[in-house]
Amino acid sequence: MKDSQILSAFSDLPRQAPVRPPRALVFDACQVGVILRAVLFVEGVMMVGAMFGAAGFLEWLARVAVLSGAALPATLAWLIVACSLKRLLERLPAAGQQAFGVCLGMLAGLYGCGLLAVVGFVGPVPWVASAFAGAVLSAALVAALVLRAKGRTPAATAARLSELQARIRPHFLFNTLNSAIALVREDPARAEAILEDLSDLFRHALIDQGDAVTLAEEIALARRYLDIEQVRFGERLQVEWALDPLAGSARVPPLMLQPLVENAVKHGVEPSATGAQVRISTQLRGSTVVVKVTNTVPAGQGQRGHGVAQDNVRDRLHLLHDVQGQFQTALKDGVYQVRMEVPA
Repeated sequence: MKDSQILSAFSDLPRQAPVRPPRALVFDACQVGVILRAVLFVEGVMMVGAMFGAAGFLEWLARVAVLSGAALPATLAWLIVACSLKRLLERLPAAGQQAFGVCLGMLAGLYGCGLLAVVGFVGPVPWVASAFAGAVLSAALVAALVLRAKGRTPAATAARLSELQARIRPHFLFNTLNSAIALVREDPARAEAILEDLSDLFRHALIDQGDAVTLAEEIALARRYLDIEQVRFGERLQVEWALDPLAGSARVPPLMLQPLVENAVKHGVEPSATGAQVRISTQLRGSTVVVKVTNTVPAGQGQRGHGVAQDNVRDRLHLLHDVQGQFQTALKDGVYQVRMEVPA
């Protein structure tokens, strides 16, 4: 194709209007990790506060019991309301979400103080002090969650950059183009499919997909990558899929599965003259989805590499799902496996 034809083809493409990124939720009170941290944080503050003026251990313990009887129900109420209004909070700007969290903390402080007043544990009811204490504690918690949410941005950017660099590596690009050229006359439809898969990989590496995508979308992207490599390696690449259709709706970080599959090909198939087996499986177990990427490695060798892609996936998985996101690797009897767990 001549240069003028290529330029005219690009000029015919419709221009897309810039898409405004959706507003993100700065704190998600529905996550188990957030609930545990909030309860432990508030309880720790109550235990330290009870030390002031306590004559001994028993008096300190009694004060902790009284303060916890007010603080813990107030904290749980804050978490329940914030979780219930999650969809509405997403519509607010970041500053509005933070202000809502602080105001909700103030109301939670008044609620806890009211509980103490009802049961008669306090003399003069400290309404103002309780309101300000709730606001300060919730402000500290929201600030910590905002900093944690901001940590997703560099991790996601690094993942897209790493993915783009992997896609434009000369040997991968040239091998893909050479495979397509070789099939132009023999199998034009398959050559076109390879180029479409390559284009889709570039598109996923460049666009911003937000904080999470479905596992089904990640599987579709991994299939495209393996279809390209299947043409290159032929029978040396043996792929097995064991997919649970009920697991496809699980939310995972974008570009999670494909880098792991690429590692399996790079460290399992490439160094082996006879090839290797790559197995991708998903399974729904109760409220958890288990994802496994397994590959055989050449005899006498381990899974080489610096683990940059795996570390990036692990970090983004923990940022998205906190303690509910698990990432483990193991090498045993010539088989390397990456095992992940995400909420269903």
